[in-house]
Amino acid sequence: MPSEPTTTDPAATAAPDLGAPDLAARRAVARRGCTRWLNGHGDVTPQAWLEEVADAATEQDLDRYGEGGEVEALEREVAELLGMPAAAFMPSGVMAQQTALRSWVERSPTDAVAVHGLSHFVLHELDALPELHRLRVQQLTAEPRPATVADLDALPGPLAAVSLELPLRDAGYLLPSWEELVAFSSRARERGVPLHLDGARLWESQPFYGRPLHEVAGLADSVYVSFYKGLGGLAGAALAGPEDLVAQARRWRTRHGGTLFTLLPYAVAARHGLATPLPRMAGYVERARELAAGLAAVEGVRVMPEPPHTNAFRLFADAPVEALDAVALEVMERDRVALTFRWRASEVPGWSVTELTAGDATLDWPVDDQVAALAALVGEARAR
Repeated sequence: MPSEPTTTDPAATAAPDLGAPDLAARRAVARRGCTRWLNGHGDVTPQAWLEEVADAATEQDLDRYGEGGEVEALEREVAELLGMPAAAFMPSGVMAQQTALRSWVERSPTDAVAVHGLSHFVLHELDALPELHRLRVQQLTAEPRPATVADLDALPGPLAAVSLELPLRDAGYLLPSWEELVAFSSRARERGVPLHLDGARLWESQPFYGRPLHEVAGLADSVYVSFYKGLGGLAGAALAGPEDLVAQARRWRTRHGGTLFTLLPYAVAARHGLATPLPRMAGYVERARELAAGLAAVEGVRVMPEPPHTNAFRLFADAPVEALDAVALEVMERDRVALTFRWRASEVPGWSVTELTAGDATLDWPVDDQVAALAALVGEARAR
C-alpha cells in the first residue's frame, strides 16, 4: 500500500496548479518514476518494449507489403482462433472496421449500414463512413446499453450490414447476455443482413460468455479484433471472415495506405499477445471484479457495471476532476504509484469518472492494497 505523507507542511500537500504550463511535463516525469501501476500492463520504456518484440520473433523471413513472414503466421492463428476461413492484418482497427463495412456494402443493393450511436464508428472516426465511403449510417440506438433485436426491428429497410461492438466501451464496457447476442444474430440472418462484430475487446469479452472464441465469433459474418489493448501489442488489428470478403478488404487496405513495406514489429507483438496475455485474460477479468467489489463499498465511490463484464469498468467519485487529478499526481510523485489515468466530469454534477483496466500490472499487488490506495485517493480529493 502507498505510504502516508510524512510532512505536515500545508504547502507540501496543496493541489498543484492545474493551469501551470509545465503540468503535462510534471505528470510525464512522475509517471516515468513510478515502480507500481494499477492499470493494464504498466509502463515500459521504448527500448525494453522493442527488445521484448525482438525476442518474440519466430519466422525466418520478413513479410513484404503484408505478405509472408510473421504477418502470414499471425493471420493463420487468428483465423483458427475465431473459426473463420480467413483473416487479414490491418495496421489499425479504424481501417479494419471501415474496410469490413465498405466490403459488405459493395456486394449489397443498398448503401445503408446499422451501428450503435455510441459506437466507435460514430464517436471517434470523424464521420469516416459517410465522408470517405459514402455509406448511409443508421443508428440502432443511442442509449447507453447494448443494442437489441427490437432496435434492429425498428430499422425496417434493407441493410448492407449491421455492427455490434463487444463490449460497448462508451457505455461502460457493457455486453449483451449470450441469449441476447444469439437472438440478435438470428434476427440479422433471418433478414439476410450480415452481422459484423466490432471486437476491439473481443478477447476481453470471452470470459463473460464462458464459451470458446470461435463460438462467439461464429454468431457473426465478419469480426474485427485488436492487438494493442488487452493483448498489449504495439498496434494493429485483424479482420476475419469469408475468404472473398477478406480478399476484398485487403484491396481497401491498399487504398487506405495500410500495406506498409513491412508490418513485422506489429505482427510479432500481436503474436506475442496471443501467446502470453490472452491465456491470462480470465484472470484479468476476475481481478477487475474483485477490485470493483471492494471499491463499491468505499464512501463516495460507485462502479459501473457492477460486476464488470470484462477486465475494465468505470469508476465514479464524488469529487471534482481537478482535486482527483491533483491527488493522483501527488501519489505518483510521493509514492511512485500510478493509480488512475486522467479523470473527467461525469453526467452527475460534482462527480467525476475514470476507467480502470486490469492487466499484468494489476495482478502484481494485492487487491486489498489497491482498494485502500484508491479509497485514500478519493478520500483526500473529497476533503479538498
